[in-house]
Amino acid sequence: MMRAGAAPPGCEAAARGDLVVERPEGLYCPPGDFYIDPWRPVHRAVITHAHADHARAGHAHYLAAAPGAGVLRARLGAITLQTLAYGERIDHFGVRLSLHPAGHVLGSAQVRLEHAGRVWVVSGDYFLAGAADDPAEGNLTCAPFEPVRCHCFVTESTFGLPVYRWRPQRAVFAEIDDWWRANAAARRPSLLMGYSFGKAQRLLAGVDAGIGPLIVHAAVEPLNRAYREAGVALPPTRLLSAVTDPAELRVALVVAPPSVAGSTWARRLGGPTRRGEGQGEGASDAFVSGWMQVRGARRRRGVDRGFVLSDHADWPGLMRAIAATGCERVIVTHGDEAVMVRWLRQQGLQAGSFRTEYGDDALEVAPAAGTDLLARPEPEAMGPDPVEGPASPDTPAGPAQALAAGPLP
Repeated sequence: MMRAGAAPPGCEAAARGDLVVERPEGLYCPPGDFYIDPWRPVHRAVITHAHADHARAGHAHYLAAAPGAGVLRARLGAITLQTLAYGERIDHFGVRLSLHPAGHVLGSAQVRLEHAGRVWVVSGDYFLAGAADDPAEGNLTCAPFEPVRCHCFVTESTFGLPVYRWRPQRAVFAEIDDWWRANAAARRPSLLMGYSFGKAQRLLAGVDAGIGPLIVHAAVEPLNRAYREAGVALPPTRLLSAVTDPAELRVALVVAPPSVAGSTWARRLGGPTRRGEGQGEGASDAFVSGWMQVRGARRRRGVDRGFVLSDHADWPGLMRAIAATGCERVIVTHGDEAVMVRWLRQQGLQAGSFRTEYGDDALEVAPAAGTDLLARPEPEAMGPDPVEGPASPDTPAGPAQALAAGPLP
């Protein structure tokens, strides 16, 4: 309960003209009177993507990018949903709002806000890997990350430590294919575990479907259907219950969420019967996550293999995304905020952080407390400064788009 006379959270920032402030319900836009990815029920919610820690039930009205509508409805049921095409603009209480691709999962979006001559961008979760642009390294199951110029960039920091630098995804998928191919030759099912929404579809799109059948968990198949309906090409998949020939299962790749590890469902593959038991007959299991880059993560999860593949930006990707905005101010959310804030201040940027409640149902499963995160390079060992000095934002080239949609409900 607030003290008598105390200002509600975010009032001081709102008085400064900040376009996004912290409130108990979530990140709030004062001039627009709406929230972005709120964690408590609100009247108007702009949703960056459909992972459950960002898209929660109970809001009166939702606004999201059109490509993610099917996934949102699959996860939240009957909701009052307004959608925008990427780049489409609407004006709401004097705030010009548009959504731009984040490269994270189907329908993921950055939220651009323009008001009184200031531009802010709230990233949500996004994927950008490496210090240089390489189209081959994008997430093939969704629109690639689009840099958006702004004065203030609100960025995630899930993998906001210099140790996180992703290997080329083509090399990771080659390793997964080799593991699956070896298991199939030994007549062992290959159980590949990753998050049901986003990671599972990226895995299915990236592996060599010619090696054998693709089987999925019941939590994955409805999301596959939403992806296909949105025009994303995925190879044919079947539920485990539809497989009647044991010989077919022994050469299959089975994609399932991490929660199946050691479960009765996993034992239907013919083993392993205990978590981490991967020798002899039965399935060989593997876990796919950016956290697999941490020393000892595979052993702690008790799996045969760990593959490093994330749908979040690595350290060079985070730095490249921030530089591309030309921003003068950065606000860091959910992840390693303190490290990123310190580093950004060293580069001459205004930097701070927001406290959020994202991560309860995050894409990745974080390492346990006290995990050794390997040697962290000192800033001078990271090569050239990854963030350039402040630059003035500019407006996108081309004629202004018609406001085809009305304001938020």
